[in-house]
Amino acid sequence: MYSLALRRFIASSSGPTLTRCRLPDQARTLATVSRRPAITGRVARALTPWSTGSRRTMFIQTEQTPNEESLKFIPGVQVMGSGSAEFLDTRSALTSPLAIRLMGIDGVKGVFYGPDFVTVSKDSETPWPVLKPEIYATLMEHFSAGVPLFRSQEEHDAAGPQDTRILDTDSETVAMIKELLDSRVRPAIMEDGGDIEYRGFSEDGVVSVKLKGSCRGCDSSTVTLKSGIERMLMHYIPEVTAVEQIIDQEETIALDEFTKFEQQLAKKQQRQQSQDSL
Repeated sequence: MYSLALRRFIASSSGPTLTRCRLPDQARTLATVSRRPAITGRVARALTPWSTGSRRTMFIQTEQTPNEESLKFIPGVQVMGSGSAEFLDTRSALTSPLAIRLMGIDGVKGVFYGPDFVTVSKDSETPWPVLKPEIYATLMEHFSAGVPLFRSQEEHDAAGPQDTRILDTDSETVAMIKELLDSRVRPAIMEDGGDIEYRGFSEDGVVSVKLKGSCRGCDSSTVTLKSGIERMLMHYIPEVTAVEQIIDQEETIALDEFTKFEQQLAKKQQRQQSQDSL
């Protein structure tokens, strides 16, 4: 049995740690949105100026993630504060004015809020240079205006993760799993613009989780899941035999529809190329 003191000791002790996915050309860029004179000196080379009608200056840092179709935008102000929220369609985004605006940009297929960042995921057909200007402008307008992230505090509280909250009904093993996911795994994954959600622990020792944000659909997610998360949990908790990722039925349907759309688009382009060659 794992006492509360032991859970806290293990969560803070040395041992296997989850490191960030390594990016071959990971880079961070800054965009400044203002009407002030251009900045000179060493800092200026890292900035891309964006002109708007606002008098306020805002520096938005952009960081690559292991997923080529996701970018992490860091506005330099609090986003969720604590926890996270994810929006994969316009219906779920209705609770957040910023999310509904971002989802309205052609090519954007997902929005994820972290404590101090926003991860935007796009389709494979739209290049980032086309999307970035509108995303920058949307983020700047929202955060400089001081508009609430959600329409109500109740919707904000409901959007945050409740998965790792330890319940009175949880076994000591489940409580230890939640403690490790929250204290050791989640911070590392959020560095890459994603999050992890605990979904269950089976009688045969399998921990079910769901990857979110930039980690959703990322090529490195399998390595992160097996070499990182599974290895850590099995090291600290002998009852754990494996860690598996699950996909919701709604998400499966959405992915299937998106795949069909991409196939139709590819066929249309092939027909157009064939006609042009005649």
